[in-house]
Amino acid sequence: MAVAKKDQERATYAWMYGAQASKDGKERAAPAYWQEHADAWLQGFDGEPMDGLGKTKTVNDEMEAEVDEAVVERPAGT
Repeated sequence: MAVAKKDQERATYAWMYGAQASKDGKERAAPAYWQEHADAWLQGFDGEPMDGLGKTKTVNDEMEAEVDEAVVERPAGT
């Protein structure tokens, strides 16, 4: 069964927000906003790959730190 592109995008965003909530130490309960895609949100929270997408790649903590450092170290006015 084909899934509408817009619904797939929303499910993907729900998965990403769930993964970030897990990293942030938030409660394992999909917020009201994501109830329509709660399954995807919980899969992201639990680190499970999204249905139908196979293996998903996440940004690791080391990469996040590198990006944050680059922003902090950028000279003013550039």
